[in-house]
Amino acid sequence: MFTAKYKSADAYSKVGIQTGVVEANPHKLIMMLFDGAMLALSNAATGLREGDLKKKGESISWAIDIISQGLQSSLSLENGGEIAEKLNGLYDYMCTRLLYANARNDPQALEEVSRLLGEIRGAWEEIAGDPAVVSYSGKTA
Repeated sequence: MFTAKYKSADAYSKVGIQTGVVEANPHKLIMMLFDGAMLALSNAATGLREGDLKKKGESISWAIDIISQGLQSSLSLENGGEIAEKLNGLYDYMCTRLLYANARNDPQALEEVSRLLGEIRGAWEEIAGDPAVVSYSGKTA
C-alpha cells in the first residue's frame, strides 16, 4: 500500500521534520508522518484559541503538506487495492476540511481531522509487527 522507504523519507524531510528519518524503517516513517500531522493540528488549535492566526495558518499548511506530500503521496494506488483508494479519498477529504478550518476558523474541523488521523494511526500502529504488511523489498503492502 505504501511505496519505498526513500520516498517517504523524502516527503517527510520536505515538510521540515527530519529527526530519525534516515534510520527509520518504512513503517516508522509513516508513524512519524502521523505524529507530525497531529502535532501540527494541535499547534493550529492552540493558535486558533489564542487568536494567533499566523500560527494557525502556518500549522494548518504544515498539516496539509504532511498529509498530501507525505501520507497520501506514499500510497501505492497500483498495489494497495481498495484500502489505498479509500485512504487516498480520506486524505483528500482531510485536506479539504483543513482548508475549511483555516478559512472559517473552525475548531471542529481541526478536531475532526485530528480524530481521523488518530484512528488511522492507531490501526497503523497495530499492524507494526505483521510480516504481511512489510515485504522483504522494504515496501509496505
